Amino acid sequence: MYYLIRESLKPCTLEELKAVRGREQFAAVLTVAEWRERKAELGIETDIEIDIERPRETKAVVNMDSLTGTFSIPNRKNIGGPRHDFAFALDENGVVLVDDDGYVPAVVDTLCRTKKWRLPSMERFIYDFLETVIYEDLPLLESMEKKLNRAEEDILHGKVETFPEDMNEIRGDLLDLRVHYEQLIDLGHEFEENENGFFKDENLRYFHLFTERVMRLKDIVSGQREYVMQLRDLIQAQNDVKQNRIMTLLTVITSIFLPLTLIAGWYGMNFKYMPELNWKYSYPVVILVCICIVVGCIVWFKKKKWM
Repeated sequence: MYYLIRESLKPCTLEELKAVRGREQFAAVLTVAEWRERKAELGIETDIEIDIERPRETKAVVNMDSLTGTFSIPNRKNIGGPRHDFAFALDENGVVLVDDDGYVPAVVDTLCRTKKWRLPSMERFIYDFLETVIYEDLPLLESMEKKLNRAEEDILHGKVETFPEDMNEIRGDLLDLRVHYEQLIDLGHEFEENENGFFKDENLRYFHLFTERVMRLKDIVSGQREYVMQLRDLIQAQNDVKQNRIMTLLTVITSIFLPLTLIAGWYGMNFKYMPELNWKYSYPVVILVCICIVVGCIVWFKKKKWM
């Protein structure tokens, strides 16, 4: 698919694009096979071949006569799953996006239907393309924030005793997003640097705006990752409090029955001349003394707020 960058993206043929090359900027969306077959006709010189088979990161590489690179975009519905991988190449005349999985055509089709520009340019097309890539990220992060808030409420109400499995998934997703945003920031800086002079100086602000927005998203992700760690610490603290209460209860029970154990051991010796052995009130008196000891210990512990 070929487009001329005018007030909006105008679909055209390769012949129409070649006829206006150098006078109008263009955008093209090709498969890997089409790129290898037609890159010479598009006139974009790439002295270093693009890694279009299995891109692993989002990056830009400055070449002598072009700017090339790759994108590796997490699937927002399954961040830890397979990614949308594609490549690009551009010079001062236009940009070519190379994609085999259908992600880029869908994004560009959205731009065709929704975008009109007062000052059309390749820089504005790239900016809107990048903005569309991260368009759903803020609502996604807000939904994660709500999940974390609900998890915190459950922890505080004692409904959670172990770190929830979905919190581990969120932590992994946030890590993937943070790495993704760092790569997008580097990409934006590379575009803004404009080493080869492919972009107009007055249009570099688009890349600066994009970079600033991605930096804000990265800050949100970093804050949420810290939030997840705090929730894990909160669960541990809640468990420690429960264990301390159990240990306190066991200590109190042990302290109450320790004097009774002493009495039982004392009178369990059965010496021949123990005076209480022949006294008819010995048994009830010992029971009464034991009851008084238990009641006295309980009153004392409550006064000291140990129970």
